[in-house]
Amino acid sequence: MTERPPLGLYIHWPFCVSKCPYCDFNSHVRDEVDHAAWRETLLADLRHEAALTPGHELTSIFFGGGTPSLMPPATVAALIDAATGYWPVADDLEITLEANPSSVEAGRFADLAKAGVNRLSLGLQSLDDDALRFLGRAHGVAEGLAALDVAQGQFDRVTFDLIYALPDQDLAAWEAMLHRALGFGTTHLSLYQLTIEPGTRFATMVQQGGLLPKDADEAADFFELTQAMTADAGLPMYEVSNHAAKGQESRHNLVYWRYQDYAGIGPGAHGRRGGMATMRHKKPENWMAALARNEHGCQEETVLSLRDRAAERLLMGLRLVEGLAIPDWQAAYIDWDRVDRLVIQGLMTRQGNHIAASANGMLLLNALIDACFKGDDDGR
Repeated sequence: MTERPPLGLYIHWPFCVSKCPYCDFNSHVRDEVDHAAWRETLLADLRHEAALTPGHELTSIFFGGGTPSLMPPATVAALIDAATGYWPVADDLEITLEANPSSVEAGRFADLAKAGVNRLSLGLQSLDDDALRFLGRAHGVAEGLAALDVAQGQFDRVTFDLIYALPDQDLAAWEAMLHRALGFGTTHLSLYQLTIEPGTRFATMVQQGGLLPKDADEAADFFELTQAMTADAGLPMYEVSNHAAKGQESRHNLVYWRYQDYAGIGPGAHGRRGGMATMRHKKPENWMAALARNEHGCQEETVLSLRDRAAERLLMGLRLVEGLAIPDWQAAYIDWDRVDRLVIQGLMTRQGNHIAASANGMLLLNALIDACFKGDDDGR
């Protein structure tokens, strides 16, 4: 029997109550949303992608945003029902939904679980009220922890996000916060250093001198402490910003990092299928107009060259602690001499054609990727 290649499905809900100052995701604030129209349009976009990806096995569905916990549970259920009808489904299908930890949204968790969601990703972001205000979050710590308690009672798997290495945060404060977070009993954590993304309000503040991020040495101290504490707690890093007990890794995100195919629907969603990159219209109104014209929301569909695929696969794979095995088609784009020098320097490991970043290499991941990628031949 021929094995079906895995497929992830990403569904983007672009709406938020407000825009956080660090966020560069495709999120929009709207006074009103026509939920019936959005349900039908998302279903139409899904139908288009399903017709182009036959022969795959659906292994994960991820509702991201924006704030998908603002979606009506009936819309979530309709999309899950449609997706699981279009593709053969893995026995352990993972269905994740991102949620803000407000009391209003926590009130929907039971209905979202009934709709089929079996993994919730909760955007706590901090366990300090001052930090939450700095990050522009609408919830406080008490409300966030109440939502976490509700989530753990409704879903088989729960993960939450924290942002650390904030400008005024010291190492002892982060150690205490992470210690507290590790005591909540979740089997997965996403822990992100504050990154100043172009086009965000924080980027403007940095340019104007109103915000001073931590320097690289300070950030490295935070990163190393994070790795040590999560490993000791049985949630070691498996990707540069993600930590999990064995078997509790995000299956959907592993689709990205292992460079497998995924369909992306909704405004601004990206996809990869059969060596082709897809991108939806970003602005919600433009995406809906495209669906009305074309019965899909695609803005671009680009056939990727071997060089581009090799670069993307390296970029994704080196984020993982497990690294990646380099197949023959990708080998010409790897600077093996540099890889071997990086191994000697203790920044990488190599076993034959399998390469990975070491613990020290993870601190220099972007530079490592640039050093390993050659991509200067005539490959296509």
